[in-house]
Amino acid sequence: MISVKRAAITDLEILVPLFEAYREFYKMESNTVRSTAFLKARLEQRESIIFIAFWGDTPAGFVQLYPLFSSTRLQRLWLLNDLYVSPAHRQKRLGISLIQKAQKWCVTSKAAGLMLETEKNNLPGNRLYPKVGFNLDQEHNFYFWDVPD
Repeated sequence: MISVKRAAITDLEILVPLFEAYREFYKMESNTVRSTAFLKARLEQRESIIFIAFWGDTPAGFVQLYPLFSSTRLQRLWLLNDLYVSPAHRQKRLGISLIQKAQKWCVTSKAAGLMLETEKNNLPGNRLYPKVGFNLDQEHNFYFWDVPD
């Protein structure tokens, strides 16, 4: 019942509602026009890889990967930036299927690995990621700088 395919420009119509639901989950205001433009640009400019999961014929989730590079490893890394499964399709292994597709892409693209971050209070994610082979990095601090308004 689960299938996963790489997204193309022709998939924007089914991808945008999932992307908007993902953004709303993170308390972002809905903006279909900007979301469509954002995803279209990522796909056209080959700045991200997006896989869409289907439950039968129903689009039910997606994962988006962004390329990074490791100077110390002298290789590409992929940032698993976005992972979303619609509430009606959770607990059906779609998240696992999407991550496994991302892991296969990592191998295919000869990358060193996948990295991700999630909030400490994201209990489902923090339970899922170790199950699919991710290790919690307890040796490094993560910092972020916002451009001032």
